[in-house]
Amino acid sequence: MSPAEWERCDDAELAIARAGIERSRIGMVIGGTSAPDTATPAEACNISRELELEVPSFDVISACTSFYVQLYLLSLMQPDKLPDYVLLVATDAITKTVDYSDRAAAVLWGDGAAAAVISTRHPSRARIVGNTLDGSPAGNEKVVVPRLGHFRQDGRTVQVFGIKRMTRLLGRLQDEFESSERRFHFVGHQANRRMLESVVNQCRIPADRHHTNVEWFGNTGCASSASVISTLWEKWSDIDDVAVVGVGAGLAWSSYLMRFGEDA
Repeated sequence: MSPAEWERCDDAELAIARAGIERSRIGMVIGGTSAPDTATPAEACNISRELELEVPSFDVISACTSFYVQLYLLSLMQPDKLPDYVLLVATDAITKTVDYSDRAAAVLWGDGAAAAVISTRHPSRARIVGNTLDGSPAGNEKVVVPRLGHFRQDGRTVQVFGIKRMTRLLGRLQDEFESSERRFHFVGHQANRRMLESVVNQCRIPADRHHTNVEWFGNTGCASSASVISTLWEKWSDIDDVAVVGVGAGLAWSSYLMRFGEDA
C-alpha cells in the first residue's frame, strides 16, 4: 500500500477500536475525498479491500465537505434499512494535485485522513445532532481539481464566501444549542487560520473553545475538521458540545453539532 493507503487504513482501524466493536460488525463503508486514487472503483471499495471487509462500499464525494455530507446522508436514511454500524472514511492526498510553481496554492495543502463509526441503533459517548447541508452549484468553477491537471481556485472569492457561510452556520448552531449548562466548542474546516479567526471573532468564541490543526498540517481537505475532533477525542467531556462547520467546492456548506455525554 502507498503511504496514503496506510494512513486511511490506520484511521479506520482507530475508529473501530474506539467504537469498541469487532471489525466484522461493520456493515457498510462510505468513502469521501477531493482527489480519489481511482475513478473506478470507489475509494470506499479500496478501503474495504484493505480492511478485508466484504460489505457494500461507495463514495459520497463533496470535496472538503465530504465528511459532512456523509453524515447528512445517513441522517436522511431509514434506520431500519441501515446496518448496525457504518464506517465513514474521509481521505485527501490533495498535494498530488498541486502545481508547486503556483505559490498561492502550493503552500495551502496537506494530506490527511479521518474516520468514524456511526450507528443509528447503538448509543455512544457522542451523538450527531442539528446537521445541515446547502449548496450553490452556480459557483462550481470557483474551486476545481480536474481529472487531468492541477488544483485551482479563485482564492479571494472563496475566502470571502467561506467566512460568510461558516459565520452564518456557526451562529445558527449557537442559537439552537449554546447554553450555560454545557461547554460550546468550535471546529471549522481547516482552510486557513486567518479565515477561522475571522469566524470566531464575529461569533465571539473564546480562544480556549476554538480548536485547530491547520497551523501544523495545512488544509487536509475533507479530513480536516474531523481530524481535529479525533486528535482531542480523549479530552472531550460529558458536558462538551462541538459545533462543526465547513465549506467546500461545489459550492457546498454544511454543519453539525457533536454532543458528548451519557445523555447524548
